[in-house]
Amino acid sequence: MGKLVFFVGGAGAGKTTLAKAIARKRGAVLLDMDTLLRPAAIVVMTAAGLDPDDRDSDAYKRLCRDLGYRITMDAALENVAVGNDVFVIGPFTREIGEAEWIESELAAIGASLQDVEVKAVVVTLADEAAYRSRIQQRGSKLDDWKLANWETFSHSLAARQIAWKLPEYSVIYYDNSLPLTGQNIEQLEQLLYGNSGT
Repeated sequence: MGKLVFFVGGAGAGKTTLAKAIARKRGAVLLDMDTLLRPAAIVVMTAAGLDPDDRDSDAYKRLCRDLGYRITMDAALENVAVGNDVFVIGPFTREIGEAEWIESELAAIGASLQDVEVKAVVVTLADEAAYRSRIQQRGSKLDDWKLANWETFSHSLAARQIAWKLPEYSVIYYDNSLPLTGQNIEQLEQLLYGNSGT
């Protein structure tokens, strides 16, 4: 089976940029929850008479959050089962705090942590101001709610620990505050592919 790598962290941290850079070099399957959920979220939110660009309100989380993670993980598990390396991008705020979550997901394809090499990259920035600056710079309508409700939203940016039962070398806490360089990408790639623990 393939390798399953999660790029998790707050909005604006650079999860997608990092994952794309390494996936491009390695030919890994790239699954961004925002991309996979977007068409369904637009339909669901519009049908509910809500802003189709909203990705942060309580209404969005109630109607779309779990659907997004299910779509993403079903695609990830299907690819891992046929031997593809898969990079999954998303906050996974609740999931990374549940010790049994990843094992439960793997069980759906008859696998365990002994069959699939799971790694997690927790992407962070130096401080709250850096997150706000990055979010403003990308200029996405999907971030309007975040910026308009910053005091509420900023609580989601707190650094979190991975509770999954993974070897220490399989969890990488990566400060992405500095400009991205080829050397940075190479170092992170080495951490993901250079130490399998075997």
